[in-house]
Amino acid sequence: MSRTAESDHVDVVGMWVTADGHIRQELLPDGRYDEARGERRSAYTGRYTVTGSHLDYIDDTGFTATGDIRNGVLYHEHLVLYREQKAP
Repeated sequence: MSRTAESDHVDVVGMWVTADGHIRQELLPDGRYDEARGERRSAYTGRYTVTGSHLDYIDDTGFTATGDIRNGVLYHEHLVLYREQKAP
C-alpha cells in the first residue's frame, strides 16, 4: 500500500525529476515506482510505501532505499527531485 491513513500521508503520486531532468521517478498510485535515468527507461522499478512524509523503497532486484519529502522536495538518498509541473 502506498499510503497510510488519509490524514497522515503526503501525496507523493506523480512524476519527480532532478533539476537537470536526467533522473525521472514516477510514483504510481498502486505503490509501484518506475525510475528512468537519461535515455534508459525503467532503469529501476519496484514498490514504495509512505509513512507521513517518509518513503521506503524496495527495488525489484531487492535493494532498499529511503526518501523524505520536505517543503515539496523529494530527498531520495543522494538525489534531490522536484515534482514535475503539468502544462496547463
